[in-house]
Amino acid sequence: MTYTPSPAQSFDLETNLWYHYCQQQVTSQPLTRKMNEIQSAAAKGLAAFVATNIDDLLVLMLFFAQVNSTFRRQHIIAGQYLGFTILIAMSLPGFFGGLFLPQPWIGLLGLLPILIGLKEITSSDTPKVQTASNPSNMRSPKNIERSPMLALSPYTYKVAAVTLANGGDNVGIYVPLFASSSWADLGVILSIFFLLVGVWCWFGYQLTRHPAMGQVLTRYSARLMPLILIGLGIFILIENNTLSLLK
Repeated sequence: MTYTPSPAQSFDLETNLWYHYCQQQVTSQPLTRKMNEIQSAAAKGLAAFVATNIDDLLVLMLFFAQVNSTFRRQHIIAGQYLGFTILIAMSLPGFFGGLFLPQPWIGLLGLLPILIGLKEITSSDTPKVQTASNPSNMRSPKNIERSPMLALSPYTYKVAAVTLANGGDNVGIYVPLFASSSWADLGVILSIFFLLVGVWCWFGYQLTRHPAMGQVLTRYSARLMPLILIGLGIFILIENNTLSLLK
């Protein structure tokens, strides 16, 4: 004998199923929204880092080509992280300013990477790497002893100085990026940045072993970097609804 539920019981069963379905949708929406925000922040961080550090690969290649018994790979990596950390610290005031300014006005900072990208396109000069000192002069003098700590090594500071000088334009890109970010976005972006610093060091070392790859990078980086900067600036303008100021 089969059991057949009454119409009232069937209605209750369908109602319960629909209620649980709606509850699952409501619960999953914040998670989906959070994942989308993380992916958006990661994409912005990746684009900003690549656009501002393509030329830094060439500097890293020069550094790794100078490695010897006293000037070691560890000095280059530590100096690169030290210099990049200082650049980030110089850019953070943009983030704290973004906590107090209206979001559409913050988006106006997106004009900075657009202008920098346009300047790169219209510039007729051959791209040059800005350096505080010539990396080719980084060969270790015999009168400098090895430091027991990388942070105290003069080579680490020299690499950091070159990273700072070569990354002067980075601040102009990072300030609007940070200003348009929330605390969570900033955490994601900085995580991507510091992860990519290590990837850049590895890639720069590999390029010293494959000079042909370095030539390709030199040839196309000048074309790609302005386009990435312009795209990043447009993204900042749209994300912050800056175009509403024109109404």
